Amino acid sequence: MLPAELESLIRRALAEDVGSGDITTLCTVPSSAVGKGRIVARESLILAGIAVAKQVFWTANSLLEVASSLQDGDLAKPGQSLLEVTGSLAAILMAERTALNFLQRLSGIATLTRTYVDKLSGTRTRILDTRKTTPVWRFLEKEAVRAGGGYNHRFGLYDGVLIKDNHIIAAGGIQQAVLAARTCKPHTLMVEVEVETLDQLDEALAAGIDAVLLDNMNLETIAEAVKRVDGQVLVEASGGITLDNIGEVAATGVDLISVGALTHSARAVDISMEIETA
Repeated sequence: MLPAELESLIRRALAEDVGSGDITTLCTVPSSAVGKGRIVARESLILAGIAVAKQVFWTANSLLEVASSLQDGDLAKPGQSLLEVTGSLAAILMAERTALNFLQRLSGIATLTRTYVDKLSGTRTRILDTRKTTPVWRFLEKEAVRAGGGYNHRFGLYDGVLIKDNHIIAAGGIQQAVLAARTCKPHTLMVEVEVETLDQLDEALAAGIDAVLLDNMNLETIAEAVKRVDGQVLVEASGGITLDNIGEVAATGVDLISVGALTHSARAVDISMEIETA
């Protein structure tokens, strides 16, 4: 995410929470009060969003001192300090929830991704995210996937050709859709086609694709699809893949497995802020 875009997102997030002012803090905390806030992990987690959290505090008050010895992708254990911020207690308290929201959400994605990645240990299969992301947070959430050891699928509709079932229907068939895509796309982009049956797979291969997405196929069908492809193109599996069956899917020999749950179903991790007065 470009710095200006990130700053705009953070300012909107702070404005959403603070509005016309943090009434509780204004009423209870002297404007001259200074101290320290520590964001602490309450469970084991993979950290993501540390730079965003820092920027939240600096946006709230540029005089705050913010530091962390950790970086995205690091493992944090219960009780471990993730970030320390020193200065105006009013500013720290005003920015606390927004900073925590970013860290909890993004670290939750990274932590879940690492769990999936660990399930693929010993295989050559890569785990991918999807476009099933929180609106406007996509770049941050995809960065969190990378922090967890996963890889990014296309970022949007603009940077990859993925011909899905509705495109095939609208174009009049797989062959027509692939030909049309190859005719108009930039030469740097590969063409991937989503298929639901082995007959569709055969048709896609004959049309001259670069990658195929096997959508909601069972293990037996995925294995047969990998056999038919025989290394001609990249093979991606998607749909109905969970932590319970991802190892079996990888064992079929697919190159890639995409899981929308990495971003749309990740649980926010448990972290909190502890305040110390000067």
